[in-house]
Amino acid sequence: MCSKDQIIFTIMLISLYFLRRYHFYVILQSCDDSEYTLQGPAGGDDVTGLSTEPSHYQLLSELGRGFNNLSRVNMARHIPTGQLVAVKRTNLDECTEDELLQLMNEVLLSRLFRHSNLLTSRLVFSCCCQLWVLSPLMTYGSADALLRTYFPDGMRESLIAYLLYGALKALEYLHQMGYVHRGVKASHILLSGEGRVYLSGLHSVYSMMRDGKRLRAVFDMPHHSPTLLPWLSPELLRQDLHGYGLKSDIYSLGIVACELVSGRVPFQDMPPTQMLLQKLRGSHCCLLDVAPFPLGELGGLKVSRSGVDSGIGESVATGSLTHSTTAPPADRPQSPAPKNHSATLHNLVQLCLQQQPERRPSASELLSHAFFKQVGFRANSDGRLKIKCSAEFLPEEGATLTVLGIIFKF
Repeated sequence: MCSKDQIIFTIMLISLYFLRRYHFYVILQSCDDSEYTLQGPAGGDDVTGLSTEPSHYQLLSELGRGFNNLSRVNMARHIPTGQLVAVKRTNLDECTEDELLQLMNEVLLSRLFRHSNLLTSRLVFSCCCQLWVLSPLMTYGSADALLRTYFPDGMRESLIAYLLYGALKALEYLHQMGYVHRGVKASHILLSGEGRVYLSGLHSVYSMMRDGKRLRAVFDMPHHSPTLLPWLSPELLRQDLHGYGLKSDIYSLGIVACELVSGRVPFQDMPPTQMLLQKLRGSHCCLLDVAPFPLGELGGLKVSRSGVDSGIGESVATGSLTHSTTAPPADRPQSPAPKNHSATLHNLVQLCLQQQPERRPSASELLSHAFFKQVGFRANSDGRLKIKCSAEFLPEEGATLTVLGIIFKF
């Protein structure tokens, strides 16, 4: 294995390579006063043209920490242009060799991936012993932040479909490239000020390609897996000779669907051993209009989400300009009133949470599921999503965003 100094030197070289060779193709399309056609990181989502001088950035509020508290994520203003961005600063001297390898892997993958629903590290440079990673500011934050701030008892199906569809498009791309994400959860699904859905969390991505051939299964355990346990698939947790594959991400997406529906993370408050047993036995969470588990047996599903990393510091651009990110009160009822969910949503969750991976649909197959057809939004032939915006976002009081009838006000 390379020494720690060698890894740091390699990361520095990669950051220099970014500065000289990073070119990102952006297509701008005209639109009328109210309808926006979204494709890739255009306009305010493009940070590749900004300077690489740390003194050109005014660090504003801290949005969170991540990467074992080694990284700090701040909202920052690029002084020459006034553009707001998210800056993740990581002290390389404090990282272990394994953590440095993870950082290097994330930066390299950002060079490789190009997809309009995948958030990559657009601008990377070094400052003394710190690695600075700039990304667009995700104005509305993560799906997890939206749950805690606006939808403590779960989202409407139309918004759930919109968020899951964007995440699925990113997963479809990753799977076609031969990578498994292994970190799909609500805090890694982000919503920009223009209403674009992004999937982040590339530090957990793992390649299934070896010697130019795609493997059917891999056996590597994700780093920082304790915080990911509720979302990980049974075959990944089992760690046996069968390994796991791309369908592991589909299981995680099913857990995310339950998370968005109820506002609660399934399995969150279970001891890890009990969670593992439940998953290996084939027990899985259901939607809250049916009984997920005997509450007496499992002790109930608690509302507090503070036990799981919110993901604010885990990705570069999960910043939010929302006025409040306060978690729901701890004394809320543990078994909320049942909701009536559509049959197509039930079917989607059931398909994703199949115990046998081969019975789960692929990301491409799920994109044509009836759940996404019923909610009324469409994707163009090139994969772009159309949404209605009541105003072009400005980070000031009174700005609003309307996504499929859901109005966010600031």
